[in-house]
Amino acid sequence: MNLDPNPVLLRPGDVSLAGWRAVYHGAPVTLDEACRPLVEASARTIADIIAKGEPVYGINTGFGKLASVRIENADLAILQRNIVLSHAAGVGDPLPADIVRLVMALKLASLAQGASGVQWATIEHLRHCLAKGLMPVIPGQGSVGASGDLAPLAHMTAALMGVGAFFVGGERVPAAEALTRAGLAPLVLGPKEGLALLNGTQVSTALALAGLFQAERVFQGALVTGALSTDAARGSDGPFDRRIHVLRGHRGQGEVAESLRELMAGSAIRASHLLGDERVQDPYCLRCQPQVMGACLDLLRQAAATLAIEANGVTDNPLVFAATGEVISGGNFHAEPVAFAADMIALALCEIGSISERRIAMLVDPALSGMPAFLTPKPGLNSGFMIPQVTAAALVSENKQRAYPASVDSIPTSANQEDHVSMATHGARRLLAMSRNAAAVVGIEYLAAAQGCDFHAPLRSSEALERARALLRAAVPPLADDRHFAPDIEAATALIWNGDAQAATGLPLLAAVVEDAA
Repeated sequence: MNLDPNPVLLRPGDVSLAGWRAVYHGAPVTLDEACRPLVEASARTIADIIAKGEPVYGINTGFGKLASVRIENADLAILQRNIVLSHAAGVGDPLPADIVRLVMALKLASLAQGASGVQWATIEHLRHCLAKGLMPVIPGQGSVGASGDLAPLAHMTAALMGVGAFFVGGERVPAAEALTRAGLAPLVLGPKEGLALLNGTQVSTALALAGLFQAERVFQGALVTGALSTDAARGSDGPFDRRIHVLRGHRGQGEVAESLRELMAGSAIRASHLLGDERVQDPYCLRCQPQVMGACLDLLRQAAATLAIEANGVTDNPLVFAATGEVISGGNFHAEPVAFAADMIALALCEIGSISERRIAMLVDPALSGMPAFLTPKPGLNSGFMIPQVTAAALVSENKQRAYPASVDSIPTSANQEDHVSMATHGARRLLAMSRNAAAVVGIEYLAAAQGCDFHAPLRSSEALERARALLRAAVPPLADDRHFAPDIEAATALIWNGDAQAATGLPLLAAVVEDAA
C-alpha cells in the first residue's frame, strides 16, 4: 500500500476517480457531513413505516424467495442480525487490505446519500472503523454480482457487529477484541440496516477500480518500453506520424502515436535508421503500436466512465425516498455495468501484454532485430534472454485464459428468485492478477529493450528514454554473461508496477487515461 497523507473528502455521489485512487493507495477518508439531514430523514421514513405496520420488503418481511413472510416488530432486530450472519458464507483467501479500505469507503459514500434508511450512528460506526484502520476480514469468493456482493459485504458487516475478524496493522484479530481495543462498541443493527449494508456492488466495484488503476500504470509503462524497443530494433517512427492517425479518427490511437513521438524525439539511434537501412516496414508489434495501444486506451476510458458512475451510485435495495415517504424495491444491486467494465479492462490488459511479448520475441531473434541472438554478447555459451521471453509468453497465455468475458455467464440463485446474475465480482477479482502478469511482461521488455539499446553504443536514445533506461540501470546492470535472472525481472517489474519508469521519462504519458473519463 502506498500511503497517501492527503485526506479524501467523500461528498456522497460526487467523488472523482482520483479520489477513489487515493483511498486505494491509503489516503485518510473524511465524510462531508452536509449529508446528515438526508440520512436522518431516510431513517425516519423507515421508523414511520414500522409504526404504521405496513409490510415493506426488507424492513418487516423475509428476503429473496421468503419476501412474502411477514416479520413481527419484536423480531426486526433479530431479522437484521440473522441476514448478516446467514449471508456471511464466503470462502477463499481474504481480500487485500487496500481493497477492503476501498470497499468500506464506497459503502460509506453510498449509505450517506440518504436513500438506504440507515441511522447516522451506523454511518459513524463504519467511518470510525475505517479511520482506525480496522479492516474486516472478507473472503474473496462467494459473490455472483447480483443482489449485490452479498457474502463479502456480509462478512464486512459481521465484523462491525463484533463477529468474525479484522486485520489491524496486518494482524488478524477477533472482531469483538479489535472493536474493544479501538474503543468501539459492536454495531447493533436497526430495521433495514443489515440489508442496506450487505446489499450493493461495492466489492465488485472496488476490485474493478483497483484493476483499472493498475492497468493504467501498466499501459503507461508499455508506452515507454514500446518506444524503447522501437529504438533498440532501430525501428521507424514514421508509423507514428500524426497525419496517419488523423485519417482514421480514433482518439486513443492518435494520442498514443503522439506519446510515442514525444518519447522518441531526438533519438540518435532513431536517426541512424535513416542512413542506409534496407528495411521497408517494421513488424506489427512496432508499427501498429498506436492502433493496438490506442484501442486499449479507449477501452480503459470507457470502463473508467462506467466505474466512475457506479462508485457514486446507490446500489442497495429497497431504496428509500424520504421526500414522499416511499420505499421502492428495484434492482440497482445487479452489477452488470461492473461486469462489462471488468471484461473491458481484462481485454485491454491481455492485449497490452500480448503486443509487449511480441516485441520481446522480435528483439531476441537476430533475423528480425539485427542484434546478437537472445541479446547476449556470447550466444551459445550464454542463453541471454531466451527464457525470460518464455516467461513472458507463459504470462500472456495465462492472461488470455483469464480474459474470457465473465459477463456472459449466469447461474440462477436463491431458488430461482435471482435468476440472472452478472458474475461481476470474480470478473473484477482477476484483474489485479492479470495486471501483475502484464506488468511482469512489460518489465521483461524493459530489460530486453535496454539491453538492445546497449548494443548501439555510443549512440543514445532520446533524453526521455535515456532517463528511463538510467533508472533501470541503477537497479540492473547490463547482461554480459548469464546470471540469476529472476531478481532482474523482479526489479524491472517493480519499476513498472509502481509507475517509476513512467515518471522517469519526465513526460505526462497520457496521465488522463482515467481522469478525463470521470
